[in-house]
Amino acid sequence: MSQTVHTLGVAGNPIAHSLSPDIHQAFAASLGHDIVYQRYLFDRGDFRAGATAFFQQGGVGLNVTVPFKGDAYAFADRLDTLAAAAGAVNTLALQGGDVVGYNTDGIGMVRDIQLRHGASLGGLNALILGAGGACRGIIQPLFDAGIAKVRIANRTLANAQALVQQFEHNYPDRIDAVGFDQLTGDLPEIQLIVNSTSTGLNQNDTAREAPPEGLQSLSPALVAGRLCYDLSYGEQAQFARWAAAQGARLSADGLGMLVEQAAESYRIWLGHRPDTGPVYESLRRKTR
Repeated sequence: MSQTVHTLGVAGNPIAHSLSPDIHQAFAASLGHDIVYQRYLFDRGDFRAGATAFFQQGGVGLNVTVPFKGDAYAFADRLDTLAAAAGAVNTLALQGGDVVGYNTDGIGMVRDIQLRHGASLGGLNALILGAGGACRGIIQPLFDAGIAKVRIANRTLANAQALVQQFEHNYPDRIDAVGFDQLTGDLPEIQLIVNSTSTGLNQNDTAREAPPEGLQSLSPALVAGRLCYDLSYGEQAQFARWAAAQGARLSADGLGMLVEQAAESYRIWLGHRPDTGPVYESLRRKTR
């Protein structure tokens, strides 16, 4: 009897760099599943047409990366709780005839911090740098993990304040916003700093003496002795390298988050959560 072949993929623009096919094919091999997982380059401004064709042609699960997480949110027939809170979707799943939208980014980050890096988040105060789509996806999971307070810092303060307004009704007095110009010194009340900005994504500079471009106002005292996490990974994780050089207690890039969020997507699609350790170690060797 032949085994069912599951058609999966990842959509973005650009997309050629995506590690998702390698990750999911390794997951499938470890679990004995038969999948086809491909990259899909959707035209900007035409996500709906591409996603509709994917599911009409037999697709059952689609990861979504930049710049389409907002489009995927609008495309979904239904949303899970985290996707609804984030206002962004990174995983679409065909379930009972509906396309359901999920956001697994924050779950992936929290699992990486807690399980791979062994850091407890309960009772900590967090500072998130940036107020874009990446920030949206991690706020609710941080609170769910026991974070006491969240402060969002952004170059444009109004954007951070808009995010605060979305969450403060559920977390009164536990979330606020500041501008980057308020990060020039130490913030002793903060224990966890997460970089959700895209700074460093287009830079080749690996200098560790100064903060990455776009975050020059940050003081070394802000990161010294603290837990620091960069949603970027590999050469792009300039914040993580700078924080490590300033004496951060933990400085991690987002490679583990990438693998863990993918594992959560795989569980949603096929009902099994793969062991992430071997895949993480393999990718870490390639990205060093």
